[in-house]
Amino acid sequence: MFYSIPWISEPRHQPSFYTRNAIHPGTYPYNSYTWQTNYIPYRQTPAPFFRMERGIVQGNTCISKAVVELNQTFRTLWEQHVAWTRMLIISIAEELPDLALVTERLLRNPTDMAAVFRHYYGDAVASQFDSLMREHLVLAAQLVKAAKAGNNQAAAEAEKKWYANADEIAGFLNSINPNWPKSVLQNMLYEHLRMTKDEAVFRLSKKYKSDIEAFDQIEKQALEMADAFTAGIVAQFPNAFQ
Repeated sequence: MFYSIPWISEPRHQPSFYTRNAIHPGTYPYNSYTWQTNYIPYRQTPAPFFRMERGIVQGNTCISKAVVELNQTFRTLWEQHVAWTRMLIISIAEELPDLALVTERLLRNPTDMAAVFRHYYGDAVASQFDSLMREHLVLAAQLVKAAKAGNNQAAAEAEKKWYANADEIAGFLNSINPNWPKSVLQNMLYEHLRMTKDEAVFRLSKKYKSDIEAFDQIEKQALEMADAFTAGIVAQFPNAFQ
C-alpha cells in the first residue's frame, strides 16, 4: 500500500508563519481567522491584518463597508476552496459515486475567485488566475488518485507539478500587485499544499481523528490567505475602499 511508508515532503516547502511575520510584521497574524467579518461594526479600531507596511488604515480610522464586504467574499471563497477540496479527497478515498459532481463543484471555485479579480484587474488577469487555480485543483486530484492507486511515481510527479504551479501562482500575483511579495505568497501556498497532502494521507490511511484535526488547521490558514488577498487589493486600490 502506498501509505505504508511516509510520503516524502516536497523540499521547497518551509512553514510560512515566521517567514511572513519577518517580512511584514502584523500583516498576516496567526489568529486572524478569529475575526469574523459579519460581526464587525464598520466603525471601530482596524483588524490586525490591515496593519500594512504602507498603512491602509491607522489609529481609529474606520474600516469601510467595501473593505468588509471584500474580505467576507474572499473568506467565503477560500472556505469553499478547502471544503470542496476536502469533499473531493473523501470521495476519492472512499470511492463514492458523487466524485464527478464534487469535482464539478470544486472547479467552480477558481472561476468564482477570478470574478473578484476581474473587477479590479480586468478579463485577461482574471482568466489567467482562473487557469492557474484550476490547475492547482486538478493536480491535487491527480495526486490523491495516484496515491489511492498506490502509484508512487505518479504521485511524486503530480506533487512536483503541484509545487511548480504554486510558484507560478505566487509569481503571477506578485506581478499584478507588489503588495503581495512573491516569497510570502510562495510560503503561504506551500503550507496550503503541505497541509492538504497531510489531510489526504490521513484520510487514505483511515486516521480519521488526525484527518479532522488537519482540516481544522487548513481552514484557519485558508482564512489567512483570504485576509492577505484582501489586504493586498485594499493597499493597491485605496480609493475604492474609502
